[in-house]
Amino acid sequence: NETSPANFSGVLPFTSATTFKCTLPNRNRRLQPFHQPVLTRFPERETNVISAAPVMPRWDFLAYECFSTETDVVLFVKGVNNRQGINKSPEEFRCVFGNGIKNAVKTPVTSSKQEVFRCLHPNLMELSISPSTTAAAKRIKVSIEINREKLVVPSVAYYTPPRRHMPSNPNPTSLLCATTMVYNVAKFLREWVMYYSKIGVDKFILYDNGSDDDLERVIKELNEEGDYNIERIFWVWPKTQEAGFSHSAVYAKDSCTWMMYVDVDEFIFSPSWLKNSSQPSKTMLKSLLSISSNGSIDQVSIKCNDFGPSDQKKHPAMGVIQGYNCRRQAEQRHKSILLLEAVDHSLLNVIHHFDLNNNHYNWKELSLEAAVINHYKYQAWPEFMTKFRRRVSAFVADWRTRVNPMSKDRTPGLGFQPIKPEGWENMFCDVKDDRLKLWTKKWFGSQTPQGLKMAWQL
Repeated sequence: NETSPANFSGVLPFTSATTFKCTLPNRNRRLQPFHQPVLTRFPERETNVISAAPVMPRWDFLAYECFSTETDVVLFVKGVNNRQGINKSPEEFRCVFGNGIKNAVKTPVTSSKQEVFRCLHPNLMELSISPSTTAAAKRIKVSIEINREKLVVPSVAYYTPPRRHMPSNPNPTSLLCATTMVYNVAKFLREWVMYYSKIGVDKFILYDNGSDDDLERVIKELNEEGDYNIERIFWVWPKTQEAGFSHSAVYAKDSCTWMMYVDVDEFIFSPSWLKNSSQPSKTMLKSLLSISSNGSIDQVSIKCNDFGPSDQKKHPAMGVIQGYNCRRQAEQRHKSILLLEAVDHSLLNVIHHFDLNNNHYNWKELSLEAAVINHYKYQAWPEFMTKFRRRVSAFVADWRTRVNPMSKDRTPGLGFQPIKPEGWENMFCDVKDDRLKLWTKKWFGSQTPQGLKMAWQL
């Protein structure tokens, strides 16, 4: 009978379930097992609810999201394929549909990669749902059964039958879309959206990892300005960036031809644009998709240059492109632009690129002369410290955990605590690189009575 405040978190987009975040009471944090809490109205109290509640499922072993296509079901499950790169055979599992084991319907699993499982639709007639059943009871829980152990993974995922007579769109409405997973990026979003919109992105799909800043307001304002198309998908699940990207590849297939996967601190440009273009053009990014010896391409990879704090003490008012101009010498990693119809059935990705199906195999890695990404990775210390404290979206371990010390995701010279290294402001500064700074100042800057302002400041 402990209580704690229940703070509204968001509405899950595919089941319309309302979610709340509750602080775990201190006295209960070490209880094993922990029983599911019950949402009650304050100041009313329901008594004797804890003892009757079932055990709360653990996040590291849970079916958490489901998406239905016209032909199959995509299910997202934690804790089954535990090791990156090692996936169990689909024959070891079955999808289980139903709110109880006795009336469950099971279908074969056709793909098992990372946290993504695909299986056949159930026969709804076998689920014995009558027309008089309440809407809440009609929600069909779905999970994975591990055949050998006869164990069904706990689930908070619900199955939604595909809409009838809704064929896939043969002509997606957007040629190029961009997607990323975000958390509290309201102060950065205008710059990112306005930049990419001018050079060719038609639509933005943001997987919101539970932001509690002004993100919704900023998205609403941008959409109301008329020049932008931004969709926010509430994706509360922590450490599921790869799963979120897999979801986007199947969710957006009918509305987007190409999908660009870059974060809000990453900006693509081609050095040739700086020499040959007096104004930004919506054909710029799309021109990168036709660079191939045989004239066709299915996935483009672009290398990243990592920028350092550039002597900044706080977030630069004119934006990250104007504020950070000093970077490391060697390029790091890459990000991709992908033809969605080329994605493999498994939806397998490693954040930076996807596996392609057998009909599509033209994967081009662009040279630094053709295109490059300015990755404003190491920003002013207050910004970086916030990022350090919440490393939840990616597959990699929390930065506070003493694992993977040589991982490229770890910051050189930084330990496992958010303690500012000496000389942070001038770290990661091998090369002064003003190219994108000067280009965007010319294209997006304007003089005001208060001095030079960028478009995203106005």
